Amino acid sequence: QVQVVESGGGLVQAGGSLRLSCAASGSIFSINAMGWYRQAPGKQRELVALITSGGSTNYTDSVKGRFTISRDNAKNTVYLQMNSLKPEDTAVYYCNADLSGLGTRGDYWGQGTQVTVSS
Repeated sequence: QVQVVESGGGLVQAGGSLRLSCAASGSIFSINAMGWYRQAPGKQRELVALITSGGSTNYTDSVKGRFTISRDNAKNTVYLQMNSLKPEDTAVYYCNADLSGLGTRGDYWGQGTQVTVSS
């Protein structure tokens, strides 16, 4: 059974930093892309950052230069370092992993972690 679990959310003042972590566990053969998405109240879920197994990255324009995505393939873990946070970054952040495992293949989502940035 595969699980994806996020951690690291919280409350921070504008201009501050947070680091999110997401670990995939279980009978996993390989993980392709891993990404962070977010959903603010009343808005659709949006892609924040994506990283491939080879390390290529992609960011939504609003976080470029402030957020950095990285991964540790040996630990099946992806990180999101968030600097210079703004109130508009407030949202529930979800981790996604596109993976192959024992008897399974596809997208797995974490339960979400709340990030709140106060002005």
